[in-house]
Amino acid sequence: MPAVYDASEFVDPDSHQGRTGSAAAGPGRAGTSRILTREELDSKVLETQQRLAELKQVQESLERERAALEELRRRQVELQTGRAEMLEHLTRGIALLEEAEHETRSQAEQMARTLASFREALEKIRSIREETWSPENLNMELTRALTVIENARMEWNSARLKFPLLNRPGGAAETAASETPEVRPFRWWEGVSFGRLCLLGLALTWPVALVVLVLGLLWASLSWWGPR
Repeated sequence: MPAVYDASEFVDPDSHQGRTGSAAAGPGRAGTSRILTREELDSKVLETQQRLAELKQVQESLERERAALEELRRRQVELQTGRAEMLEHLTRGIALLEEAEHETRSQAEQMARTLASFREALEKIRSIREETWSPENLNMELTRALTVIENARMEWNSARLKFPLLNRPGGAAETAASETPEVRPFRWWEGVSFGRLCLLGLALTWPVALVVLVLGLLWASLSWWGPR
């Protein structure tokens, strides 16, 4: 027959001793809590203030570091933006100036060739000497001279289409004359108000008006006192 279960047989003596020690130590710890003295409170307040001052210094240091980082970031952004902007402007400017330089150089070369053609045509025209022509070669020399004139005219007309400068009438002398300021005639009445002009007219015409008035009064009196 099995034995009857007894709970006391399975009690752990170590755990029972631990619970007993804890219960015994509890009242002792509760008795150790006490009110701080004034000196201890002052010391804790001073310590807290020192810690706050240290934290404030750390905050100021972090603020300065943040400002420095923001300034660094702003300058980096400015560098990137300025670099991209100037790369675009300079690339476009180089392309435009190279194209303009090429056109200018081509125009200058074309102008130099035209200038040489003008000088050659001028020399050919100046070399025409009609006094050296004889009746025998008159027709041939005349044909040759007309050919020189026609070639020079064609060269001139072609150059006028290429260089608008040649279309200015009169050349440099007329251009300089057109830039000379026009001399306007002096008009004494310019800038004078209408009232002053009326007073001036009255001052100039009052003797005539007075004579007319006297003659009118005289004629009226003669008509009144005349025979009826």
